[in-house]
Amino acid sequence: MSMATFINSAILPSPSRCFSIPRTAPNAKFFKAPSLHCVRKNCGINGLSRTPSPMDNGGPDEEESSPEELSDDEVEPKNNEIWRLFTEAQKNILYLDRQRVKAVEELNKTYREKQLLIDKIKQLEKKYRRKDSMVLGGLVSTEEASNLRRMVTDSKVSLVDVFAGPLEQRDAELLAELRHFSGGRKRKGFHIIHICTEMEPLVSVGSLAPYITGLSRALQRKGHLVEVILPKYASLDLDEVQGLREVEAESYSYFNGQLHGNKIWTGVVYGIGVTFIQPLYFSSFFNRDRVYDYPDDFERFTYFSRASLDYIAKSGKQPDVLHLHNWETAIIGPIFWDIFAKQGLGNTRILLTCQGFDSQGLDEPDKLALCGLDPGRLNRPDRLQDTAKTHLVNILKGGIVYSNKVIVMSSMHSKGRIIHSMSHGLERTLALHKEKLLVAPYGFDNSTWDPSTDKFLPVNFSAENMRGKDACKVALHQRAGISTHASSILVGCIITEVSDFDLEKLRAAVQNATRGGAQFVFLGNGAVPTVNRTLRYLQESLEDSNVKFFTRYDEELSHLVFAGSDIILCHSFHDPLLQVPLKALRYGAAPVLEASADNFRYSADHDHDITRFSQFMRSTFGLMPLSQVLDEIRNNPSTWETKISNAMKEDFSWDSECYETHVSAYAAIKSL
Repeated sequence: MSMATFINSAILPSPSRCFSIPRTAPNAKFFKAPSLHCVRKNCGINGLSRTPSPMDNGGPDEEESSPEELSDDEVEPKNNEIWRLFTEAQKNILYLDRQRVKAVEELNKTYREKQLLIDKIKQLEKKYRRKDSMVLGGLVSTEEASNLRRMVTDSKVSLVDVFAGPLEQRDAELLAELRHFSGGRKRKGFHIIHICTEMEPLVSVGSLAPYITGLSRALQRKGHLVEVILPKYASLDLDEVQGLREVEAESYSYFNGQLHGNKIWTGVVYGIGVTFIQPLYFSSFFNRDRVYDYPDDFERFTYFSRASLDYIAKSGKQPDVLHLHNWETAIIGPIFWDIFAKQGLGNTRILLTCQGFDSQGLDEPDKLALCGLDPGRLNRPDRLQDTAKTHLVNILKGGIVYSNKVIVMSSMHSKGRIIHSMSHGLERTLALHKEKLLVAPYGFDNSTWDPSTDKFLPVNFSAENMRGKDACKVALHQRAGISTHASSILVGCIITEVSDFDLEKLRAAVQNATRGGAQFVFLGNGAVPTVNRTLRYLQESLEDSNVKFFTRYDEELSHLVFAGSDIILCHSFHDPLLQVPLKALRYGAAPVLEASADNFRYSADHDHDITRFSQFMRSTFGLMPLSQVLDEIRNNPSTWETKISNAMKEDFSWDSECYETHVSAYAAIKSL
């Protein structure tokens, strides 16, 4: 029953049923109507009830129950006024009820449309992944499968609309649909297969995981076809995998002179097709607690690399680019050119991405034979032989030599500095292959970290309307229990296990800043002992009412720290894991280096081959210590506000410079 219906039944909706006035009897006596009041029944909807009369309980004496006489002049206007109020209340209630029903209908309609779209996308994704099992099962040739994949990449037609049928279709029926669809109009797009060891949110150890997911989603949004191949670790988080299924056809790969069986699993993560390879005979390779740092890592990842290529070749995939990552899959470079380029993959090119050069994969040369390579031919100075330890082969070096392009992920450093100061013994190799070396910055997910839509903020804001940031600053003051001053400058700092602050310098910088009126909020992660010790040291040495410490990490609070702070202290501008500088820029806070081990700003680069992000940070914030930023805010507030507003408008997401660098690399190697 609606609220209007309930109240209508209680208040007697017709004038003929209440307060009837016999107009032909001027001397008639009238009784005062019993008063109505609101009561709440069972803590539910307000109802109306008549105030109990003494007569309801048998009644007292006649004198006490005598009705009150009213004159005609008094009764008529009072009765009309009562009815007018009831009528107006009815109209308002009915209007509100209609609006509520309309809003609920709109909400339900939107929900149904969303679910329909999600269901169609899931159906399409699952159907597309079934092509691999068709090839492995012999239903379709490898050549036709490759053409169908290219059709998916190039088509301008909406695949979701075309393949909206039930998933229960037999493979033969689905294949017929795909063949019928293959005559659609075309557009250009690359087919990229990432062969890697991490992907967020499935398995994440370092910067590789968010990079794989962020770049892949950006590529998909721009019309490219992206797939990812991963080992099937026992520790995988499969909650976000849609349509996970085992490919029924057998899959074998070469290792140590024999063919070994693998289980192949396919699914979809954030719209990206993902394949998992699970060794059967060597089942212990990926059935472990950790991802890395085992004595047999060379064998584990060499097996996975060779199995990935065997799977790609047998399933008929002919990608434009095989995208390799770090030393763990760098061996695919020599395997591909020595063995698989002649097996129908002659048009495929190789791109290697390095998150860094501190881990390179050194091992005995004879182990190259495990995956079918010739140790005698590859253990040479210009190929895989390590420069310093010449009795060992260097897998990352081999990946650099055998790749068509190499991308080094570094938000701040130039190509020259990477080669000469950060190569960990690979300087000669990188210098020799300098022309195929590119530098790309990390991006970040600007849909999750967006102050104009952030659900964690009390008030949203943007570069065009910054009023909400003031409200967020007040909210952060209140949350931290710090006194609010209109002229106060609030500095936020996130402390994690990867932070590399010089604590003595940080303590001194905070003390100097608080003397000038600045306020600080520190957010850490109490679950990490090293972070706990850092925060405890700072808290004990900085006994100041204008400095607040939160030892337990809170997602909502982390968003509020970025939104409410004027400045965010950063341990480095090259921050692929936390992405603190990128989030600070997005939320209108100045990222400032202070007491950090990152001293890039004090060293001159030998060339100008740096990223746009690096150029922006160096020219805008890179050379400003905390004390100078505080002075700028106080002395030139309008100029500073313009600088912050302009910084907020910069696009440093995965879809921007990171995407552009990779696509230019793909295009360059495809033209070779």
